[in-house]
Amino acid sequence: MSRRMRSYFYAVLGAIGGLIGWQVSDRLGLSFITNLYLSEVLVGALVGLVIGLFIGLTEGLLTQNPVQVLKSGLFCALLGVIAGGIGLPLGEFLFQAVGAGILGRALGWAVFGLLIGLAEGIVGKTQVWKGMLGGFLGGALGGILLESAHNWLADPLAGKAAGLVLLGASVGAFISLISVLLARAWLEVTSGKLKGTEFILDKFMRAGGPAVAIGSSPLKSEIVLPDPDIAPQHAMLTGDGTQFSIKDMSLAGTYINGKKIQTTHLSNGQKIKMGNTEMIYHEKR
Repeated sequence: MSRRMRSYFYAVLGAIGGLIGWQVSDRLGLSFITNLYLSEVLVGALVGLVIGLFIGLTEGLLTQNPVQVLKSGLFCALLGVIAGGIGLPLGEFLFQAVGAGILGRALGWAVFGLLIGLAEGIVGKTQVWKGMLGGFLGGALGGILLESAHNWLADPLAGKAAGLVLLGASVGAFISLISVLLARAWLEVTSGKLKGTEFILDKFMRAGGPAVAIGSSPLKSEIVLPDPDIAPQHAMLTGDGTQFSIKDMSLAGTYINGKKIQTTHLSNGQKIKMGNTEMIYHEKR
């Protein structure tokens, strides 16, 4: 899946999360709670749980990595609970106490999006600040759309449903979009089962940062390529702050532009072949 199509799927999964979040919060009701802000904490936590879960699932689903699905989904759901529990009552407080109007609630949802983006940045392959920036922008826009849907639609339930769908879609889309637009390095798979998929490498570029393993095992590699001719941990990428080096760790070999290598620096546009899978390394300076 291309980097641009990633944004589409992040938006779709976020929207589904918003729709299910609306259903969950609506069915539970929480009418037994008289304190407005406590009610907002609980409703926000429920909505955040579901939206965070679905946004967290997206990267793993797109790359067919079950370990990533489980890890990202659970972590983003957990932080989503915190995000919703903070963001919704904060927006309500700004709306009620300070008189900030729709922008106050939008700011509350921006904080919500920021925390969802933080979770995605921690467990994903982009830099944390990019996830947070995307989530903040998506939450702010989504908050405005949510409140507008409340005001435009006569049916309060329909307004809430439409608003949460738009909120989830906006947060998901912006988290992915900012990561794509500001990406410095990525791998594009040009053959094999994941043809068209692109793996953003920014998180691993800094000097002294974590190396990233490429292989066929989701338990041993961060970038997983479902190819029986690729070793469970086939090669290792290491960043030095400005570029990546790649080290072969397999018996079958790793090939750069048709030549077998042991260790070499990567340059923009080089072709990497492992097993029956080919990739192109892209880099922006």
